[in-house]
Amino acid sequence: MIDDQCLDHEHPATLPRAIVSSAVRQRAARMLAAAGEPARLALLELLAEQELCVSELAACSGDALPAVSQRLRVLRTEGLVRSRRDGKHVYYALADEHVQALLTNILRHAAEPMG
Repeated sequence: MIDDQCLDHEHPATLPRAIVSSAVRQRAARMLAAAGEPARLALLELLAEQELCVSELAACSGDALPAVSQRLRVLRTEGLVRSRRDGKHVYYALADEHVQALLTNILRHAAEPMG
């Protein structure tokens, strides 16, 4: 429903066309939800610096290995991190430069004063 006040302005009364498909929007929402939990966001911050294995991430975060593994699974499922196996170790890194840019921008924006 279009707000009646909007119709008083001197612009066309047409609604903007969606830029992306509903499926893309839903995927983006899942990605943001995955990154939006503070403990998972902290893992993304650590991985922005360098590739780390699960035990290194657990040591850096101070969290138990199973909790870190579960958080990484969520991030991997949503395409925010990638993994590679090297012997007994599984190493994680940010999925790509898009995730790096998103992380950098959201943290910079969050650090700015609101107003």
